[in-house]
Formats: sequence, C-alpha cells, structure tokens
Amino acid sequence: MKTLLGYEPLLRLGSFIAVLLLMALLEALLPRRERHFDRLTRWPGNFMLTLFNTLIVRLLFPTAAVGFALQVEQSGAGLLNLVAVPEWAAIMIAFFVLDFSIYAQHWAFHRMPALWRIHRMHHTDLDIDVSTGARFHPIEIVLSLLIKMAVITVIGAPAAAVLLFEAVLNITSLFNHANLKIPAGLDRAIRLIIVTPDMHRVHHSIIKTETDSNFGFNFSFWDRLFGTYVASPAGGHDSMTIGLPEFQSASELRIDRMLIRPFSES
Repeated sequence: MKTLLGYEPLLRLGSFIAVLLLMALLEALLPRRERHFDRLTRWPGNFMLTLFNTLIVRLLFPTAAVGFALQVEQSGAGLLNLVAVPEWAAIMIAFFVLDFSIYAQHWAFHRMPALWRIHRMHHTDLDIDVSTGARFHPIEIVLSLLIKMAVITVIGAPAAAVLLFEAVLNITSLFNHANLKIPAGLDRAIRLIIVTPDMHRVHHSIIKTETDSNFGFNFSFWDRLFGTYVASPAGGHDSMTIGLPEFQSASELRIDRMLIRPFSES
C-alpha cells in the first residue's frame, strides 16, 4: 500500500467521483424517500462547497493527513512506533482508533455549543442524499483535519492506515447519506457492522433526540457501545422531516447561507 501514498490525491478524488456517480445512479433507480427539492436546486450549493473545502485544505495543509502521517512515521513518534507490532496490526489498530475519534468528534460537535454552531450547517440541508455526505462547513473540515493530525501524532498511525481510512471515510460518508432503498433484511445485516443510509438518516431528523444519535460514519457499533443508537425515526423514514426546526427555509440550500451559518442566528 505504501507505493500508493504518492497517489493519495488522485485516489481520493477517483474514489469520491466513482462512489458519487454510483450512489447517484442507485438513488435514481431505488429512491428511499420522495424528494422535496430537485437535484438542480440542492446540488450546486453542496458541491460548490465541496470544491471550496478541497481548495482550502490543499492550500493550508498541502500534504493533508496522509503526508502528515508519513512525516510522523519517519520521525518515529507515537505509541505504535514505540512498540514492536506487525505492520498489518498497526494498520488495523490505527484504523479503528481513527474511526472512534471521528465518532467522538461528531458527538462533541453536537454537545458543545461553539462546535454545534459550526456543524449545524450540515444539518440544514432540507433533503438528504449522496450530496449531503459532502456538505460540511470549511471550519469544520479544518478542525476535523487538525483533530485527525493530533490522533495520528499520539498513536503514530502508519501512513498506509491513514490513506486507507481517508478513502473509506469518503466512501462511507457518501453511502450512508444516500437516498437509497435497501431491503430491510439486508439493511439489518449490514448495519451490524457498517452504518447504512437508513441508520444515518435518523441523525438528520428534525427531532432533537434523533438528531443527537447515530454519530458513527463507518462502523455502527460505536453507537451501540456508547448508548447513542436509535434504530429508526419515530415518524418513519417516509414521513420524517429532515433538517433543523429553526432553519427550514429554502435559502439554506444556497452556498452563501451555508458559509455564514456559524455566524448568523437567522
């Protein structure tokens, strides 16, 4: 896998585009919910934001998380560099620790008022589909990368593990936000390990107790372990309202409203 490290930007972009196109096609063929807004209304703002975030990250952190992990690995810093473990074991441990850190970070962004002001923009999308999986405020993207770098430094995560984690996180974020109908039995089986669209959709409910649940992005068992798991929305998936009660205007779909959301009350 180390031979792939130099292709990290291309690999992430390629996997993002491939999964985006696949999920968009499956959403069209097997939609879970009726759309309230068409794609031409929502997608331009969501993907303009994605492009903006990508440019900011590459400007501020040219090497991104994978390059940073490579520097840490070469310096010998971090817990995994202080003990003799096989490379495959170090990659697995780092992957699980990084995934838990994303769960914990997501929980904190809902619990701490200052962080919630930043994160809530993700919840002001008025429909939920694959594009919502890329709709995050630039400040949150930067903070998330800084947190990830701190975790990488402490545990000494191998660069190969970070590359794998970043690619998987991209894919699962698009998958679990997709407006995709999966047979109930298959959904139950998948969500024993992986967060499914039906599981994550609960997190985008307008009901606060449901909004503050199902924080996982990759593995579903963190929510079960820490008591934040809700199996389904009280109102059912078809009739549930997406978003936040105070931000139900269609203006929330514009990129200017997305960018000012952390600094504005209305």
